[in-house]
Amino acid sequence: MQKKFQSGFVSLVGRPNVGKSTLMNHFIGEKIAIISNKPQTTRNKITSILTKEHFQCVFIDTPGIHKPKHKLGEYMVKSAENALNEVDVVLMLIEPTERVLEMDKYVIERLKNVKTPVVLVINKIDTIEKQKLLKVIDQYRQIYDFAEVVPISAIKGQNTESLLHVIEKYLPEGPQYFPEDMVTDQPERQIVAEIIREKALHLLEDEIPHGIAVEITSMKKRPNKNLVDVEATIYCEKESHKGIIIGKQGSMLKKIGSRARIDAERLLGSPIYLQLWVKVKKDWRDSDFLLKNFGYDTKKI
Repeated sequence: MQKKFQSGFVSLVGRPNVGKSTLMNHFIGEKIAIISNKPQTTRNKITSILTKEHFQCVFIDTPGIHKPKHKLGEYMVKSAENALNEVDVVLMLIEPTERVLEMDKYVIERLKNVKTPVVLVINKIDTIEKQKLLKVIDQYRQIYDFAEVVPISAIKGQNTESLLHVIEKYLPEGPQYFPEDMVTDQPERQIVAEIIREKALHLLEDEIPHGIAVEITSMKKRPNKNLVDVEATIYCEKESHKGIIIGKQGSMLKKIGSRARIDAERLLGSPIYLQLWVKVKKDWRDSDFLLKNFGYDTKKI
């Protein structure tokens, strides 16, 4: 008897920086979500699509759930929480810490109103002994009734196939929503903007990256040439930050640009000519108009 096709939506939640984007990129085999060791790297719901012979799984990598400090933070948390009831299974990612962290308790509190099955995914198991891992599982089971618990290492690909089998169990029978060669519904411009922001996150000092946004002002294929011209503006909140982003004689901006160009060329499949500018927009994270302008539209969540 032929196996019926299943398709459904999977939300990845957890506090910032537990490896949600790394796991999603691992499954898809391409860089869709940006990765950084700084919290709040993901700001929008990133959708990526995994198509196998018998199922299609649409992953929604949400911004990390945290206590918001400004309107951008409120947007990120609202976006994450809205994704929980619209899916077929929720994956809550944690790290194997000795005790349940306050931020993880905060996420679990948000899950208490969710009717969707929640699978606890313990990431970074390559960093802990097996005996300690059992203790972690026990602690979390005491505070929430998880449908399943799956320990993995997203960065090393350990036990990720088992996680896929668990996900498949919860996917309903249904059609293939997207073509099998499609890996994301994100517009190319948005991914290029996120790539530039990722390189800035890696290269800049800790206090600056949270206050930056990237806007692609122009992206055009040059006539009769295999070349894409990209113009982008990096917005920051303070004049002093602008100087740091540009660097001495433009050195930092050049570094951000050359690193971003490599990933963007891989994404677009052609060489690009990238021009970057830096502008100051004071307190943009608390401005509804500017948040919408940068793609964080609260009416769309």
